[in-house]
Amino acid sequence: MDHRQPALVGARALPDTTQPSIGRRFMLSLQAADSPRFPTSGFRRWFAERRKRAFTVSRIPFAELDQWYFEADGGNLRHRTGRFFSIEGLRLEDGDRSGPDPARPIIVQPEIGTLGILVKEFDGILHCLMQAKMEPGNIGSVQLSPTVQATRSNYRRAHGGSRVRYLEHFTRPGHPEVLVDLLQSEHGSYFLHKRNRHMVVETTADVPEHEDFHWLTLGQISRLLRQEHVVNMDARTVLSCIPLEPAAGPDGAGFPDAVLHSLGPQAAPRHSDAELTGWLTSARAGADGSVRRVPLTATEADGWIRGPGSITRRGGADFAVIAVRAEADNREVPSWTQPLVELTGPAVHAFIARRLDGMLHVLVRASAERGSLNGPELAPTVQCPPGGTARYLDQVLQAPPDRVHFDVAQSEEGGRFHLARTRNLIVEAEDGFPVDQPEEYRWMTLDQLARMTRLGQHVNIQARTLLACAPSVW
Repeated sequence: MDHRQPALVGARALPDTTQPSIGRRFMLSLQAADSPRFPTSGFRRWFAERRKRAFTVSRIPFAELDQWYFEADGGNLRHRTGRFFSIEGLRLEDGDRSGPDPARPIIVQPEIGTLGILVKEFDGILHCLMQAKMEPGNIGSVQLSPTVQATRSNYRRAHGGSRVRYLEHFTRPGHPEVLVDLLQSEHGSYFLHKRNRHMVVETTADVPEHEDFHWLTLGQISRLLRQEHVVNMDARTVLSCIPLEPAAGPDGAGFPDAVLHSLGPQAAPRHSDAELTGWLTSARAGADGSVRRVPLTATEADGWIRGPGSITRRGGADFAVIAVRAEADNREVPSWTQPLVELTGPAVHAFIARRLDGMLHVLVRASAERGSLNGPELAPTVQCPPGGTARYLDQVLQAPPDRVHFDVAQSEEGGRFHLARTRNLIVEAEDGFPVDQPEEYRWMTLDQLARMTRLGQHVNIQARTLLACAPSVW
């Protein structure tokens, strides 16, 4: 049977009912805990070797930034090419979206990057081509990234460096092997209206080997998601867009079986899709607050101070802006300098889950961040920035161990954040946890959340990470 022409997700196509669905094929890959062709034991040796390479990252004063400068008029921090990104100011005009300071620095990166995973069948099982990629802000230097992780400036070689490997698989629109093609948001607290193109592309052709890339099944990746700082943020958000279709079956007694059942299309939800869509649309229509780009110097009135090597807020904030010098012999450019956002501590993101009418649901919140493009998106139950507070934070952090089914520290995107870590948790609610919740919360099955994710720009990146991690509970 030819499995090469599946229906598209996030693009227009007629379903081919004679072939296994995309979701079933990826479910088989998730069930493959190891690969005869690319065993996990070999991966461990390969990954350890990648992390031993000579990478150096050091903090530097702003005066040592090469090709970056503060504008004389307004103080915005820009690259001399006008490409990549800039650090500017953003002013909150009204409302109370994200903190006490009306103005703060923000990353402005209007170009849309490409995050793409190339997949291919080996022995009848889909494998993902993952890259061991060094980023200057990574914990551990090297983490697993998508096959392609590149801004438009990078793949158009604005840096003057070498080409992005395997990019050609993601730049031929209209080909039937495109399985996923979506625009998704990034961290709205630190980026202004930032979006990336998420793609999953299948190939049947021979793929040239490179020492920094490795094929893995979804099952292998799922187990790596349970390890700290191995699978990077960009890989997690693409993985969240991959459809999974578990075989129909009864909900088992254990939490892992409940997760699997909740991921399936047979899941019976508390709220219909139409009800959830209407609720989110209403939240977007009624959202308070508007923002306006302002010069970086305009943030000084709200306590932001530019020193020789950092931009910090008097009295404290959840982040600062710093500068680094990086050297890596396997990047498109072997040495460069750049600004990074440094978070002042770990964030906490968590789903609280419970069974409703026998079906596992997770509690989501309609929440807008300062730089969100479309207003509120679906966020985790708890989304707490460094040093912050949030409803249900104590319940999550104080949950009994037998109720905590996922608890892993994972890194945020190392190309823009410096050593930023988030504690991601999936916690089973205790019996007394209230079913009825405030208006900004709703209970959803994991299948509903996955389908909302595949609409694009409906589920924020924090919730998408938790969705990508949920199958690893099983």
